[in-house]
Amino acid sequence: MKYLIAGLGNIGEEYANTRHNIGFVVADALALEGQATFKTERLAMVTRVKFKGRTLVVIKPTTYMNLSGKAVKYWMEKEAIPRENLLVVVDDLDLEPGVLRLRARGSDGSHNGLAHITETLGTNDYARLRFGIGKNFARGFQVEYVLGKWSREEEKILPPRVEQAVEIVKSYVSIGIDRTMAAYNNK
Repeated sequence: MKYLIAGLGNIGEEYANTRHNIGFVVADALALEGQATFKTERLAMVTRVKFKGRTLVVIKPTTYMNLSGKAVKYWMEKEAIPRENLLVVVDDLDLEPGVLRLRARGSDGSHNGLAHITETLGTNDYARLRFGIGKNFARGFQVEYVLGKWSREEEKILPPRVEQAVEIVKSYVSIGIDRTMAAYNNK
């Protein structure tokens, strides 16, 4: 059984270690745990991780955040992965830093990456793991905030939360979304 795990972010050194790139960070942690390395292929950096008899095709789109749907759709089609086996890992302003929420479907919540995936797939019926980044910015400074580097305080909470996100991904592919949401969403 195959799954597509899409960690969203922006390519380029200027975006490394920014809040908006937490999807890339989780994808990197998943690959590291699976002793896999990314290769740049069409529309994404790609690796494959084996877990409990399943193949996780892990991508970090090279399309930049606002065109993430192109990479997601391409890799779903190339790998013949059904939408039910897609999980998108994404930053979320509406959750406090480090809070994790798994959802089976939902709105894009004004997130351009999710909006483009929804538009490209023609549905919002796909799983997403939202990683909270908070809203600690003045009105009119949302872009600077999401593209900004993590604060020292935030950096302290990241390692255990990224580790938890990897556990959620592994749970999702092994026991399904409903049981995983029940196990992790209230912690």
